[in-house]
Amino acid sequence: MTAIDHESADVLSLTMQSADGQPLPTALPGQYVVLRLQQTAGGPPLFRCYSLSGAPSTERYRISVKIEPNGAGWNAPAGPCPGGRYSRCQLAARKLHSPVGERPVVLLSAGIGATPVLAMLHALAAARSTRQVLWLHAARDGQHHPFAAEVRRLMLALPHGRSYVCYSRPDSRDKVGEDFDATGHLSRSVFDEVGVPREADVYLCGPTRFMSDMKEALATLGVAPQRIHVEIFNGSESMTPGVVGAATRAPHLPNDDANTGPLVSFARSGIAAHWKASAYQSILELAEACDVPVRWSCRTGVCHNCESGLVSGAVVYGPEPLDKPADGNLLICCSQPIRDVVIDL
Repeated sequence: MTAIDHESADVLSLTMQSADGQPLPTALPGQYVVLRLQQTAGGPPLFRCYSLSGAPSTERYRISVKIEPNGAGWNAPAGPCPGGRYSRCQLAARKLHSPVGERPVVLLSAGIGATPVLAMLHALAAARSTRQVLWLHAARDGQHHPFAAEVRRLMLALPHGRSYVCYSRPDSRDKVGEDFDATGHLSRSVFDEVGVPREADVYLCGPTRFMSDMKEALATLGVAPQRIHVEIFNGSESMTPGVVGAATRAPHLPNDDANTGPLVSFARSGIAAHWKASAYQSILELAEACDVPVRWSCRTGVCHNCESGLVSGAVVYGPEPLDKPADGNLLICCSQPIRDVVIDL
C-alpha cells in the first residue's frame, strides 16, 4: 500500500502497487479486486471485494472503501484491517465494463457506489470521448460526497459531459449550484429535468433500495432493461427449486470445518472453508453448508444457473458438464477443488 487518501467523512482511497515491482494486469474500468486480508497472525483470512476507482494503470490500483465503525475489514480510527496488512490482491473480471459504441452514457450512483462508475468516467475522460455523458450522483451532504472535485475535473475533458448531484440533507456550508444541484433524491422527475436519453446505456451502482428505485424510474422513462447495467457487491439471490420461504442465515463456516484440504474462499460472502471430499460432492454442497447465497437448478452441469466467477485456483468436474462454462468461470454444482480456490460468491 503506497497511499491512503480521505475522500469524504466516511470514504478512504487506498493505492496499492505490486510488491515485486512487476506490472499489474491491465484492468478494465468497472472491474474489481479481491483482497485477502490477514487480520491476525495464523488466523483465517478475510476476503473483501472492492471496485477499482482510479484511472487505468499497470503501475498501481486504487480502491475506495466506506469506513464502517464496526466493520471487520475496514474501520475507524484504526484504518484498513489491524496493521493495515493485506496478503493478496486478485483482479476479477465479472463486473461492469466501460461502455463501448456511440450511444449516450449515464453513470448513476449513490454514496460509495460511485467507485465503479468513477473508473469509467476516468476512461471516458482520458479518451476525450465525444459521447454525451451524464454523471448523476446522490449523497447526504458535502461532508459525505466523495470524489466531488475529482469528478468536476474529469468532466472538463468531456465536451458533451454534464453532472447533476442531489444532496438529501445539505448543511449550511453546502452551496446550491456550486457543491450540489438540488435538495432531495434522484428520481424520474430529475431524469426528465436533466434530459436522460431513453436510448442511453445506464451504469448503476449504490445501495440495494437505491438501485431498485432507479431501475423503476428508468423503466418508466422508457429505458430498455438490457441497457441498464447494475453492480451488486453482495451475493446473488438464491434460486432453489422446490424450496419456498426458507429462512436466510448469514454466511458462516461449516460445523465440521478442519484445517486440512484445499481452502475454498467465497469472496463476496467473506467465508473461507476447507474442502472435505468425504463430506461434500461439489462446491455447491460446501456453499450450502456455509449458507452462502447460491443459484442452482439441475445440480448436474446442464442448466448453468450456478455458473460463477473463478477468481483463482482450479477445479475438476464430476460429472462432466454438458457444456463448459465461460473462460474464468466454473459450475459449482458439479465441481471439486484441486487446490485453493477463490470464487465470486
